Amino acid sequence: MRFSSLSFRTLVAVACVAAAPFYTTQAFADSAKMDKVLAGEHRSEANKARDKYRNPKATLEFFGVKPNSIVVEALPGGGWYTEVLAPYLRESGTYVALWPTTAERGIKSHEERMAAKPALYDKAKLAKITASPNAGFVPTVEGVAPGSADFVLTFRNIHNLINPDLVDVYMRAFFDMLKPGGVLGVVDHRAKPGSTLKVMIDSGYVTEEYTIKRALAAGFRLDAKSDVNNNAKDAKDYPKGVWTLPPTLTEGEKDRAKYLEIGESDRFTIRFVKPTK
Repeated sequence: MRFSSLSFRTLVAVACVAAAPFYTTQAFADSAKMDKVLAGEHRSEANKARDKYRNPKATLEFFGVKPNSIVVEALPGGGWYTEVLAPYLRESGTYVALWPTTAERGIKSHEERMAAKPALYDKAKLAKITASPNAGFVPTVEGVAPGSADFVLTFRNIHNLINPDLVDVYMRAFFDMLKPGGVLGVVDHRAKPGSTLKVMIDSGYVTEEYTIKRALAAGFRLDAKSDVNNNAKDAKDYPKGVWTLPPTLTEGEKDRAKYLEIGESDRFTIRFVKPTK
């Protein structure tokens, strides 16, 4: 089941949240290669321990990433997915890390990580985005040609773009970077339905409805959702929002065992597609 292009995107967003199909993952073109990357010595034990929460293989299968894909990872942060995607794509695909031009410290750290292990990251590319919340502002992307990417992926970043108001700007940039038929893959902390913008900003959780509306407004169509990163234990009502849970554990030793038992947050995993027409 697939959704056709939608004319009245805002009106149907709520219906799409309920009706989007769940997708049965397909095998990687090279599953053994992904397994080898995930087990690689270049990944710290702490990062490997998070696989059970972040489910990288199943998540990338759901999005449809193949070894020869051109993949842009928007806002890669500490590089958790970089160390999975860049080696996997190194031989026949392309990995591009997209950073905001304002993140000078993050860009420097990223470049140092790449330079430290050339056997893994020598072919990884760096791109930069200049974005502003000003109404009508068109983002500028350096390092990714329009219509060139097979995938744009972003993990737990929509909540970071709500304040300042950059979600629409980034969605437009994602749309422009992708080829027709290309995939935008989004994972984020799932807020309770109906949560206000203030609640989302304060808690770090984002509603599916909000994310889908913003993607549809940029021109994407909703293709499918997956439950691969769901966590039914997450009550989403903590003193310091999602950061109360691992790995941040902002409450320190207070109720630490309880939060470790809950694990990382409940997350939605959504695949959008850039229409071919």
